[in-house]
Amino acid sequence: MMIPRITDPRQFGRVAVAYGGTSAEREVSLDSGRNVLEALRARGVDAHPVDGIPALLDALRAGHYARVFNILHGRGGEDGMLQGALDALRVPYTGSGILGSALAMDKVRTKQVWQALRLPTPAYVAYQPGHDLAAAIAAIGYPAIVKPSHEGSSVGITRVFSAADLPAAIELAARHDGELLIESLVVGAELTIGILGDEALPSIRIVPKGAFYDYHAKYVAEDTEYLCPGLDGAAETAIRALALAAFDAAGCSGWGRVDVMRDAQGNNFLLEVNTTPGMTSHSLVPKAARAAGIDFESLCWHILETSLSRDVR
Repeated sequence: MMIPRITDPRQFGRVAVAYGGTSAEREVSLDSGRNVLEALRARGVDAHPVDGIPALLDALRAGHYARVFNILHGRGGEDGMLQGALDALRVPYTGSGILGSALAMDKVRTKQVWQALRLPTPAYVAYQPGHDLAAAIAAIGYPAIVKPSHEGSSVGITRVFSAADLPAAIELAARHDGELLIESLVVGAELTIGILGDEALPSIRIVPKGAFYDYHAKYVAEDTEYLCPGLDGAAETAIRALALAAFDAAGCSGWGRVDVMRDAQGNNFLLEVNTTPGMTSHSLVPKAARAAGIDFESLCWHILETSLSRDVR
């Protein structure tokens, strides 16, 4: 998607920065939203914070805002629900539409689309608690990773190396909505690729101090190392192309982030798409944008510009 470019902040009108909400990622969303709000205001945008979907819809029906910068992470704000409401109200917004948002929030069905298009993703089974767990894990083997299919920010995820680890992993993931995903654990480098419009930003290779890139490493730890670009030459070109293909295949648009594992042989495996990535001090899309010469204020401006493609429908 080509991003319309503007220079006058008045063209955006009055902007609602939707943040907070009630999902498991509320605190991250509040942090992201505060940063976005400050950046937009610094560039002269008439931007205002709105916490959660009910307050946002009330304000929009009252005609208070011309468009929405959506930085609601997780269910409700990132799964097609808000996007459908905004489409019905004919209010332009940032990020993916209904289809891309809903599909990307469902890790199982995103993987099914990728498999249909022969895009590489780790082997997996979808699992409902109470079903035959032995058969499910037998289809994948160890090591594996257990995760909820509808959560982000590494919420509810456990790496499983033996049968002894499995019950606790299932119990943790089952606290969250939707079926579970038991996925083959790819041992290797974890990379992420930000998408802005029709461009893939430089990849980031994530090197956590601990065993893997969990919630703590993402949002709390100060010793996680980020290498950007994460790869060189043809390998970097290939992983960016794969990320764009995966993003497009999932029906996503505007901006987002694609997570990839790369094994010791240099094979890439798609994990998931995040359609409303974090914008905190630890977040990855701002780091990748900075490596591409785009500072945080300009990144927020460009993301808001993506909403202009929804102005005339």
